[in-house]
Amino acid sequence: MSISTGFGEAQAWAQTHFGGVRLGEVRRSRRVVRLAAGWARQPGASIPRLSQGQAYASKAAYHVLAQPQTTPEAVQAPHRALVSQQLQAPGTFLLIEDTTELSWPEAAERRAGLGPVGQGKAYSQGVLLHSLVAAAWPDEDPDPAAKRPALPLLGLLDQQFHVRQPVPEAEWAHPGGGSRPRQGRVRESGLWTQSLRAVGRPPAGTRWVVVAADRGADIYAHLQQCRAQGLGFVVRAAQDRALVAGPDKLPAGRLFELARAQPCAGSVPLALRGRPRQPAREGVLQVSFTPVLALRAPQRPGGATGKGAPVPASVVRVWEATDAEAGPGLEWLLLSDQPVSNLAQALSCVRQYTSRWLIEDFHKALKTGLGAEKLQLQTAARLFAAVALLSVVALVDLREKSRLELDLPAEVAGLTATELRVLRHQHRRPLTSVHAVWLALAALGGHLGRKGDGPPGWQTLWLGRMSLRLLVEGVQMAAQLRQE
Repeated sequence: MSISTGFGEAQAWAQTHFGGVRLGEVRRSRRVVRLAAGWARQPGASIPRLSQGQAYASKAAYHVLAQPQTTPEAVQAPHRALVSQQLQAPGTFLLIEDTTELSWPEAAERRAGLGPVGQGKAYSQGVLLHSLVAAAWPDEDPDPAAKRPALPLLGLLDQQFHVRQPVPEAEWAHPGGGSRPRQGRVRESGLWTQSLRAVGRPPAGTRWVVVAADRGADIYAHLQQCRAQGLGFVVRAAQDRALVAGPDKLPAGRLFELARAQPCAGSVPLALRGRPRQPAREGVLQVSFTPVLALRAPQRPGGATGKGAPVPASVVRVWEATDAEAGPGLEWLLLSDQPVSNLAQALSCVRQYTSRWLIEDFHKALKTGLGAEKLQLQTAARLFAAVALLSVVALVDLREKSRLELDLPAEVAGLTATELRVLRHQHRRPLTSVHAVWLALAALGGHLGRKGDGPPGWQTLWLGRMSLRLLVEGVQMAAQLRQE
């Protein structure tokens, strides 16, 4: 069951993913369902707007978010259980994880429970949000050179709210050089391993592949945790790790030098996003691979080097060949737990890594589409409870669903019968397929559909959804007026 199923029936969708919330009172659980359904219908709406001006409804929503039982874990528990259940099926699933910053403007008084974030950490307040999203990977990959397949999004498996603590003066560098030991603060790098511990081990016949969207996941403890739990991994290398060979762990060179010495095994076209001073473009990337290596354990505090077990990993290098005048092009060095001995296996690894865009789209939907950073709640506990709700709503990814079900009948696109009838009338076309429905929604959101425009983005589709909802409300109101 994909999380995006049935978004047209917001109340039924919310009941499925939040109906089992246990907050001590049935009324509180019902209020959580209403909030989730409201945000699914009206992305980005404030709580008073969701309450349609009813003071009691707004007060009840604020009240439930203020309860000590309304923690992010409690709010997401039924949803996470549904996702975990789907991961028990045979097959391959991607567990995509990443961290983003959420920040809220400083009001007259600092909001209790938030910490420093952003560039001006002394003046900004917020939280680090680390999320682990699950998606199904196709059983068969008939064309390894094609772009990544559309993936059914299953939902959130884990989410952590990490509040930074100001660095104590004792940790700052002292005159003798170096820095003093951490004064009891939790390492942010530990977020990666904590998420993995929360999901456990895959059952027999099922493969879970951890895909890290950030190079910050190239952490020895993170890779070791994957191995300990029987998880696969595709992680972009950030550390030029030492390599070892044999039972005596003899030095065998450095990771980057060895990977870059391998000959090109083929190429793959890839749409590249824009970067500073470089527009978005369609690039052709070279691909090479290195069979299984052994990554040496890093140096530990106190001078102990390589005491941990080496991590076996294959390396897939992807790079953009550029002229010397153009400067360095894109380069990825991907670590994989799977043996890579041919181009098809290397390309499969690359395509799994490119699926990290799903969680980056999730962050955009959460911040821009649903306005998580515009919440007016005044304490961290209330903000986190609301963000936990919005995070599940943000995964209703229309763009991904539109790629999954192109040729299916329009009736299974997730719209209600009334919504589909209104959309057909507004668009003045029959709209017989799911693909045609998405294009019509995108047109409502402002997508022109010209040859060079490319496919519509999630934000355009959401704008189309909101426009369609207003049209449907107008039709329903007109019918009521005729009956008066």
